[in-house]
Amino acid sequence: MAEFNIDEIMARLPHRYPFLLVDRVLDFVEDTSIRALKNVSINEPHFNGHFPGHPVMPGVLIVEAMAQVGGVLALSSAPAGEEYLMYFTGIDEVRFRKPVRPGDQLIFEITVLRRRGAMWRFKGEAFVDGALVCAGTLMATVLPKEQA
Repeated sequence: MAEFNIDEIMARLPHRYPFLLVDRVLDFVEDTSIRALKNVSINEPHFNGHFPGHPVMPGVLIVEAMAQVGGVLALSSAPAGEEYLMYFTGIDEVRFRKPVRPGDQLIFEITVLRRRGAMWRFKGEAFVDGALVCAGTLMATVLPKEQA
């Protein structure tokens, strides 16, 4: 098991503010699973226009955050010294159970369901205060930058 701080996450993911949606990796088991968190702040730009007066984090951003956490997992097993990118290729059976609001802390748990070459299939779950707020299956491919 390992933890990654924001610098280590940014070394793996190509995203930056305002689109980097992972703050810290709490647990990491190579090629198997990852647990990460995102602190949800009222200062995030999407809250200006998404349910003004009753801010709710957009569901697509919760799914994107789950995909980014999966990306940290998948890109951590790419060969050293080469630049790779992970492309989100699909989602299945995503369900939103509760709204996510400013002040919440999202905990993502991503488990590898299958890996076949460059293709990955993950089970993703997001929790706030131990309650499941979103779950689904995510698919992605990892490719060298020059092939992407």
